[in-house]
Amino acid sequence: MIVFMTDGIDPKSVVAHLSQERLAPYLRVADGDHAEALALYEWNCRMSSTAFETVAHLEVLLRNAIDGALARHTGESARGIPWFLCSPPMRDSTSETITSVRQRLCHEGRDTRHQIIAGLSFGFWSGMLGARYEDLWRSALRHAFPNSSGARKDVARDVEAIRKFRNRLAHHDSMLNIDIPFEMRRVHRVAAYIDTTVASWLARADRSLAVYAERPTFGFDTVVVPAKRAWPLYQDTQAYVCQPGRWFQPVERIAFYADQCIQAPVPKILYRRDNVTWTPREAERLADSDDRNDRKIASVITASREQGWAEGMYQVFLLSGPGHPQHRQLDTALPHETSGRGSAFVQRQRYVSLHQLETAHTTADLST
Repeated sequence: MIVFMTDGIDPKSVVAHLSQERLAPYLRVADGDHAEALALYEWNCRMSSTAFETVAHLEVLLRNAIDGALARHTGESARGIPWFLCSPPMRDSTSETITSVRQRLCHEGRDTRHQIIAGLSFGFWSGMLGARYEDLWRSALRHAFPNSSGARKDVARDVEAIRKFRNRLAHHDSMLNIDIPFEMRRVHRVAAYIDTTVASWLARADRSLAVYAERPTFGFDTVVVPAKRAWPLYQDTQAYVCQPGRWFQPVERIAFYADQCIQAPVPKILYRRDNVTWTPREAERLADSDDRNDRKIASVITASREQGWAEGMYQVFLLSGPGHPQHRQLDTALPHETSGRGSAFVQRQRYVSLHQLETAHTTADLST
């Protein structure tokens, strides 16, 4: 239970003035408790401002990197004319955006090169990495990201996702269902594309994970399962298999406890089916199905048989794997430092939150 430091303040009155509509997401998570909802709302504001600070640093790095690459490409230093006045190969909408910013700044008497570059939005720079600028990427823009894969689409995908995240932060949206560590890792990844030294600086300056760990209330969304046999099968098939009829609380993810630690992958549950007949004949039947889940289960049956799983009836969870947009990966596995008979972190199953997993250092942190 969160203790709200009222100091004579009635939480219900504060919520009423902020509006029930604005506080609705927080009231839902807090089961209608106004004090807890207000504590969550305060955390959300701190979280948004802290994350936005780091994203703002990246925005400056991003625009300077692209600006520098285009300046070099057009020979700006020798010609003495900024690249955006050299008729670069841009679409009309892009040129119109530059013209609009120049005109606005001109009326304010601030139309210097530096101010024009600073006046272009994050969306402008993200748009410069779009498919329509593939040729410009190959000739110039790829040099802005020397540590990337070199593929425009890889950088563009990350930058566009950050743009959407930035907009949510800027519009004071709820962060309750946003995986902040996942989003911030993407911010740091793009910074590293540009320069590893500046990425190290950004990591040192970033306070977002410390604030993320302060979240006062969260629900359990992940089940941790003992996985001596299930973990190797997941690695091969991106599936979890257990006995039929086994009951689970409503959760979104599964984590695997194997080798005395919670393994780093925390996959999303994509599909679940109980009472699956586990035989080669059933695998053959499912493999011929038009349903892709049937075909996936067929491949899981075949792979499990190769690992020595017996015939019978099982329950199957199809899970995300690396590359899936909803897949999550901890920075490292969480060790369980208690040993001895009966001391395993989980015997049958145990419920935690993704938030807890992302902020823990060992399983002891989950117990507290």
